[in-house]
Amino acid sequence: MEILKPVDLIGSKVKWIDTRFIPWEEIWRETEDYRRLAKAIKDLEIRGAPAIGVAAAFGLALAALHYPGKDLEGLMRALEEAKEVLSKTRPTAVNLFWALERVMKKAKEVAEKTGSAEEVREAVVQEAKKIQQEDIDMNIKMGRIGAKLIDHGDTVLTHCNTGSLATAGYGTALGVIRSAWEEGKEISVIATETRPVDQGARLTVWELKRDGIPVRLISDTMVGYVMSEGLVDKVFLGADRILLSGHFANKIGTYQIAVLAKHHGVPFYTVAPTSTVDPKTTLDQLVIEERHPDEVRCCPYPYEKIYVTVPDVDVLNPAFDVTPPELVTGIVTERGIAYPPYYVSLRRLLALDEG
Repeated sequence: MEILKPVDLIGSKVKWIDTRFIPWEEIWRETEDYRRLAKAIKDLEIRGAPAIGVAAAFGLALAALHYPGKDLEGLMRALEEAKEVLSKTRPTAVNLFWALERVMKKAKEVAEKTGSAEEVREAVVQEAKKIQQEDIDMNIKMGRIGAKLIDHGDTVLTHCNTGSLATAGYGTALGVIRSAWEEGKEISVIATETRPVDQGARLTVWELKRDGIPVRLISDTMVGYVMSEGLVDKVFLGADRILLSGHFANKIGTYQIAVLAKHHGVPFYTVAPTSTVDPKTTLDQLVIEERHPDEVRCCPYPYEKIYVTVPDVDVLNPAFDVTPPELVTGIVTERGIAYPPYYVSLRRLLALDEG
């Protein structure tokens, strides 16, 4: 099984595939500067909650590797500065902040224990690589768990991109689909285009075609039609932040798919690692990222700006919407499947009631 790693730490550089150019071109970029990596996250060269988390961890690794001094105090200051820059790239995906906090926690533990800048530097790099490998392992595990929910002959609808390109490798919701296919189940996929930047049309279709999994592309406005015609058996998609209440933020358009699935009696699942579950934030505290209006005004073609509307029209462009728990059949994680009531099942999966 070949696993595409869309972002990787190789030596003293981070290398990533620029997802803005898929499917037209496979362009790989690299840098030794965490600021350039931060820009890649902000500009959607790297996207998808787990991939963003891995990239953020690698950003701290770059800050550690390229800090010129040998003093511990200066290194820790450089890491804090890098953390500040990286944390301002994407406000909604919780994996970003989870990864930054985890790497910084490790750095502080080693600093306090050893007082050695060199050992802190090594610990930061190893922790970042550990986050990457754990994500791949979790995705494969989630795939096997979620694949049990897919029957031979099913047609699965998915939204946005949740495959290798959105993670450290293999995928979350697309990993479930991939795992069911690898088990020999004859399935097919309906992928939404996922406006405004067409991650479904560009990235999901590219991944599924690459794997030989049958896929049909639809516009976002066709979801009600395909469900009313009985063409969808189940829905599997990802999440950028899951609250303990079961509310979850995901790519804009997810909420309307959930409403339609509920109306038509189609099971609706979200797939995400437990690192995407945010036990601290409440619904009223959730920040929804508002992106540049040209994403809606223009065709997502990276080589030139092609307007599809009046160039100065006012635009509303939230990157995510929030789906309430009563529309969610289940939440697939690497620790098992959470079912309603989510405040109980998610706490149990996160072991929040232990101790």
